[in-house]
Amino acid sequence: MSAAEPATDREPWLLVVDAQRIFADPASDWASPFWEGAWERIRELAAAVGPERTLLTRWLPTADRSTAWGDYFAAWPFADVPATDPLYALVDGAAELSAHPTIDEPSFGKWGPQLAGVVGHAPQLLVTGVSTDCCVITTVLAAADAGAHVAVVADACAASAAENATAALHTMSLFPPQVDLRSTAEVLAGP
Repeated sequence: MSAAEPATDREPWLLVVDAQRIFADPASDWASPFWEGAWERIRELAAAVGPERTLLTRWLPTADRSTAWGDYFAAWPFADVPATDPLYALVDGAAELSAHPTIDEPSFGKWGPQLAGVVGHAPQLLVTGVSTDCCVITTVLAAADAGAHVAVVADACAASAAENATAALHTMSLFPPQVDLRSTAEVLAGP
């Protein structure tokens, strides 16, 4: 796949879930120990797909505190800061990967009207990002349920812990043909 080739409806969109400092900075309580390796592969995939077909999401702390999100933020007070806090900024170099504005959501899963409005109702998605066992899995299952064809690029996802990655990837593997698991090398090698 070349960045110079024109995009078609059957060409995949690269979805980079929550490449934010709160999940990447080792000083954060939510940092993934696998972020650096995943980030290297995300950049490779983005270079192959190109900025017109790459989308970035951000999880923002804007959920209604009168719901269960209030309990969530009470449990994680370090994250209960304004959405403009540097914790919620994209990691260095991420913004340059996409020609589109970020898709910001107050929920773990990023599939919804905003994302579907960009990629269409039955897209081909290559899903990467953090955390495999939270925002990635909830995005993948909702997108698949809505009719998207989803390839989880397992080695371009970063989990909270190795055992959580194994569990999340296993769970997502239970949803073929809507969801399949691939490696960066397999994606870059083509269909």
